[in-house]
Amino acid sequence: MRILLTGTNGYIGMRLLPLLLNAGHTVICCVRDKNRLSIDQEIKERVEIVEIDFLDTPDTSLLPKDIDAAYYLIHSMSSSTSDFDKKEEIAAKNFNIYVKHTNIKQVIYLSGIVNEKNLSKHLWSRKNVEETLYKGNYNLTVLRSGIIVGSGSSSFEIIRDLCEKLPVMITPKWVNTKTQPIAIRDVLNFMVGVLGNSKCYNESYDISGPDVLTYREMLMSYAKVRGIRLYIITLPIMTPKLSSYWLYFVTSTSYKLALNLVDSMSIPVIANDKRLQEILCISPMTYDKALELAFIKIEQNQVVSSWKDSMISGRFEKDIQKYITVPRRGCFKDQKKIKLTNSEKALNRIWAIGGETGWYYGNWMWKIRGYFDKFFGGVGLRRGRTHADEIFSGDALDFWRVLVADKNNMRLLLFAEMKVPGEAWLEFDIDENNILHQTATFRPKGIWGRLYWYIMVPFHYFIFGGMIRKIAALN
Repeated sequence: MRILLTGTNGYIGMRLLPLLLNAGHTVICCVRDKNRLSIDQEIKERVEIVEIDFLDTPDTSLLPKDIDAAYYLIHSMSSSTSDFDKKEEIAAKNFNIYVKHTNIKQVIYLSGIVNEKNLSKHLWSRKNVEETLYKGNYNLTVLRSGIIVGSGSSSFEIIRDLCEKLPVMITPKWVNTKTQPIAIRDVLNFMVGVLGNSKCYNESYDISGPDVLTYREMLMSYAKVRGIRLYIITLPIMTPKLSSYWLYFVTSTSYKLALNLVDSMSIPVIANDKRLQEILCISPMTYDKALELAFIKIEQNQVVSSWKDSMISGRFEKDIQKYITVPRRGCFKDQKKIKLTNSEKALNRIWAIGGETGWYYGNWMWKIRGYFDKFFGGVGLRRGRTHADEIFSGDALDFWRVLVADKNNMRLLLFAEMKVPGEAWLEFDIDENNILHQTATFRPKGIWGRLYWYIMVPFHYFIFGGMIRKIAALN
């Protein structure tokens, strides 16, 4: 089949893509920016890529006509704006306009379980998108999922952050809300299983694991699997806003995502039916098993995708291309260069920078800068990196965004998503003479931007000087 995959760069899309290719399908990857499609070259050569932003006015000439099915994986809950529900509705309507001009037979939409009358804004938006897609000229299959558990998923990473960092938690009363988590592997099995299955046309199904758990029980189960002592004290006085701040400062989530998650956590999310399990003969795994498999992937450095790499987890949602050309005028620069004795080893060190590896020099200063960034509403250092030794354009790298990751030409360009009074770039480039050029560029915004640069100059002297020497392995 010829399958349109929207949200290819997302957490689900990145994991679904190889499954569809291995099943022999032709996949048309639909992305807003093809330069940040985070897949290796071998897979890129096996897919077709189209650039479409479903929030823009539709241009139906962009989409091929010969499409058999599509996966609709467009969500905006982590958006930095509060009108994510309006954006999701616009995207769904525009999607219908696009595919109206194709030969499409089926659309598969991953939604959220909705079994309450008073829905959170997040769940109401998912239901609204579902109703919008049902108006399309195709057969719709809706999979309504609860919390997804897997390496790199937002839910798993938040639970991980909480349990690993806080042996004693003072929590709001929403920790006693019941939910029904599902392993990412089971989600993918359901998504592949309904493809082309006429029994599943124009149907909505709940998909879930076998365990009905409170959030407290999920945290305690995680602690048990990890061998961590955990104590949870519940207070009824914590408001949704305080809870959101609590999640934001303790975990790697953005404040807007924390706010939307807390809004949803007060509502039970429990599956109403098991029809699809019977149709597809799938027996979902337990929550504990899902945790164990997630840690196997982490320990083997095989995390396929992470929610943190989504553009909306950071400073900007689109237009990343306009930052790729580093400006020359009206900028401050810290330029350093050094002769390498082994350019290959130096390049590997550059490609391993950030995350668990750190920044090679003055890591304690980087951490303090991350704390300040988090305090003032930035992303902080907690996003880390998805892969231990691979970097793709568009990836999140601590409080940087990868703009260019060209290992063949030995160049890495990062753009700062931290809170700064201006715009900042950090570039590593090894030339044909085995000289490493390390350039920090800052374009200030007003007098505060200039003052910020001059205050940081002494720190830059030590941090950037030490970093380039460590990369070159001179000390």
